[in-house]
Amino acid sequence: MGSITLQKVKKWFGDLQVIKGVDLDIADGEFVIFVGPSGCGKSTLLRLISGLEETSRGTILIDGADVTSKLPSERRLSMVFQSYALYPHMSVRENMGFGLKTAGAPRDEIDKKVAEAARILKLEDYLERKPKALSGGQRQRVAIGRAITREPAGFLFDEPLSNLDAALRVEMRFEIAKLHETLGTTMIYVTHDQVEAMTLADKIVVLDFGVIKQVGTPRDLYEKPDNLFVAQFIGSPKMNIMECTTGGGQYQLPGHGAGPFDRPDGASAVKLGIRPEHITVTTPGKGAATGRVEVTEYLGADTYLYVDCGEIGQITVRLSGAGNDLRGETVGLSFNPAHLHFFDRDDLAV
Repeated sequence: MGSITLQKVKKWFGDLQVIKGVDLDIADGEFVIFVGPSGCGKSTLLRLISGLEETSRGTILIDGADVTSKLPSERRLSMVFQSYALYPHMSVRENMGFGLKTAGAPRDEIDKKVAEAARILKLEDYLERKPKALSGGQRQRVAIGRAITREPAGFLFDEPLSNLDAALRVEMRFEIAKLHETLGTTMIYVTHDQVEAMTLADKIVVLDFGVIKQVGTPRDLYEKPDNLFVAQFIGSPKMNIMECTTGGGQYQLPGHGAGPFDRPDGASAVKLGIRPEHITVTTPGKGAATGRVEVTEYLGADTYLYVDCGEIGQITVRLSGAGNDLRGETVGLSFNPAHLHFFDRDDLAV
C-alpha cells in the first residue's frame, strides 16, 4: 500500500514561504506528476514528502500513518534524483544492492531482488559493469533499479530525465511507464517537461508560487482548465489568449469588424482562449480574426503558423501535415465554437 495524503502542508525558508497550504490526496498505485514553472515549489514539495526537508506546518500521511516528523528512512519511500548518484567504483550489481546491504539484508535476498530489478529494467547483461561503461539511460535505469530493490511504498522522481538527450528521454519515458504498469506502485514525479507530464501521469498537479492551481487527469487539464494559468501552462504551443467582451450569449474581439459571435451562455468574461489546433484558416475578412502570417514552422506531422492579428494580438495556428507555405499572406481565422474557453477578471474559467 502506498497512499499519500498532504493536509495543509506549509514550508518556510526563513521569512520566505514557498509552500502555502497544500492539500492533496494520492491514491495507492497512482502515478502523479507535479508540474509548474521554475520556483513554483514542486521539488520542495517532493522533498517534504520524502522527509529530506522538514515540514513547517501541516501533516503528511502515508497509508494513514502520520510521518510528518519521521526520518526519510522511516517513510518507506525510494527517491530517484536528477543526478544518478551511483558509486563509480562499484558494479551495477553492487550499486543496485547497496541499500539492502547497508540495511543488513542477507546475501541471498539481495541477489534475488537485484536479479528481479535487473530483469524488469533489462539490465541483466550489465550487472558486472561499472557506471563509466554505461550510457546515460542505462545509468538512470541502475538508479531506478536501486530504488526498486527496496520494495518501497512509493517512488519519488525528481526530474530524472533532464540530463538525458531527446532520444534517451523518449526511451526512458517509455521505460518508466512500463515500470509503473509492472509494479503498480505509487509514483510521484517532478518535471518541467509537459510531454512527460501528459504521457505518464494518471493525475497532474499544477503548482504556482507554492499553491495548487488545479489537479486532474491530463485530459481534464487540457480540455477543461479551471483558470488562465493552467490554460496557458498546459499545452505546447500554449493556448491563444485574447481580450474580449461578452453579453447576450455572444462575444466580440477588440478592433475587429467581424462579429459578434455566438458563445455558450455563461457569466461575463474578459478573455477568450482557444488552442492552436481548434483554429482553421479561411479567406481574409471571414472568421473571428484576420491577420498576416509572419512565421511558419514545419515540424513534419504539423505546421505552425504565427499570425499577426493587430489589436487582437499574435495567434498561433496548428495545421495537420505539411500545409501550405503561407508566410507573408493575409488570412482569415475561424474559431471552433465547441472549443472556446472564457475567463473572468479573476482569471477563472466561466
